[in-house]
Amino acid sequence: AIKKELGDLPIIAEDLGFLTKEVKKLLYDSGYPGMKILEFAFDSKEESDYLPHKYHKNSVAYTGTHDNETIAGWYNNVEEEDREYAVRYLTKYLGVDIKSKKKIGELFIEAIWKSESNLAIAQMQDFLELDNRARMNIPSTLGENWKWRLKGDELSDELVRKIKEITIKYSR
Repeated sequence: AIKKELGDLPIIAEDLGFLTKEVKKLLYDSGYPGMKILEFAFDSKEESDYLPHKYHKNSVAYTGTHDNETIAGWYNNVEEEDREYAVRYLTKYLGVDIKSKKKIGELFIEAIWKSESNLAIAQMQDFLELDNRARMNIPSTLGENWKWRLKGDELSDELVRKIKEITIKYSR
């Protein structure tokens, strides 16, 4: 009905949370890409559909969303078992030494860039390795949300080089 009324728009379905068979069927039937949030992948106690090797082309991969902690903030706050699981998985998936000097944001971004998803999105806060002081939104709260702004001095030739390098490496 949406396609008939509005045409073929670039819609992304927010298919997060508990997904019933009916929701999965509706998503499939619509043809809209769903969301893959890497920050949701690392629960060491259970299997996850959010691990990048499970992404399919018709999806959009994110490090996290505006409602999540920054990756550096998540890494600082998550249980140690899950943090270790994330590092083990990401270094193996990316083929880098676990003792590499890569920061957690770099690993997350590279993992979604490497994935099969047709589109990969990372927040600037994650490129900059900023902690939760740069978080965009805390759901169900008022007052301090949507205040983070990129400062001009945070944009550097090094950052541009890093983004260009990973984009070329994974043909994004």
